[in-house]
Amino acid sequence: MKSRLLLLLAIMSLLLVVLSACNNTGDSEKSRDEEGTSNTDQHTRAETTEVVVDGSSTVFPIMEAVAEEYQKENQGARVNIGTSGSGGGFEKFAAGETHISNASRPIKKEEKAALEKADIDYTEFQIALDGLSIVINKKNDWVDQLTVEELNKMWSADGNVTTWADVREGWPDEEIQFYSPGADSGTFDYFSEVVFGEEGDIRQDASLSEDDNVLVQGVTGSKNGISYFGYAYYAENKDQLKAVPIVNDSGEAVKPNQETVQSGKYNPFARPLFIYVKHSTLKNESVYNFAKYALENAGAMAESVGYVAKPDSAYEKALIRLDEIAGK
Repeated sequence: MKSRLLLLLAIMSLLLVVLSACNNTGDSEKSRDEEGTSNTDQHTRAETTEVVVDGSSTVFPIMEAVAEEYQKENQGARVNIGTSGSGGGFEKFAAGETHISNASRPIKKEEKAALEKADIDYTEFQIALDGLSIVINKKNDWVDQLTVEELNKMWSADGNVTTWADVREGWPDEEIQFYSPGADSGTFDYFSEVVFGEEGDIRQDASLSEDDNVLVQGVTGSKNGISYFGYAYYAENKDQLKAVPIVNDSGEAVKPNQETVQSGKYNPFARPLFIYVKHSTLKNESVYNFAKYALENAGAMAESVGYVAKPDSAYEKALIRLDEIAGK
């Protein structure tokens, strides 16, 4: 009887040891599985970091097209393109809210100072060319061309222009409706610099908007409307708008198109378009891969949305510079 009891206790002890070993193995495998899952999740998050871009509404169509194609070709990639205007974009860039900043004019001294204060290194890349277009309603049949001097008179706060007759003799005595990009827009800055130089302010009764589509709607809805914005927005709405030929430095009235912008004949309103890339963010493969893709495809995308590509050699040099910054 005693020997049977001892045998029973031995069997029970052996079973407990086996069960304990099985549980430990399961816990270890579970732990390894959880660790593997965690590492995988972290890797996935690193690979799908959202690339944040903001700035010029003029540059937006190019970068939007780039982002769409990039996300199609790179499953899981995420790119967010905003339109705060060139100035608003640089503010976010300096605040560390974005990786790339779009601009339709070069960075200003005060914006450079803000980035220096924030200890942010960056590089400027030209991605395309644009012809800032002065547009009027399709039904306007009297404005055949404009000079920069007439634009100054029309748009200046001190120009004393209310009607078309105030601009040129023989034009109708009808009130002009002015539509302008907002003060945060690089297009606003560029137009002001060309038309007013260092002196003069834009008229206060102009309807302002950072959204170029709102400006398009304003002019298409008013026979006496006039505005200015990037060539792509004119090209997209040319069935409802007319681009005004501008008298260039040779005295020739020239309309914006790909040929006149590329050759510089459409002066003084032919201009480069930019992206600014933050150096430190290129350590992130998601940002680097998107920036590289953007420079590789900006020319084709620019032309697909109505802008003008730069020579291939310009993009090749830009890609070499990008790799130098990223340490590739």
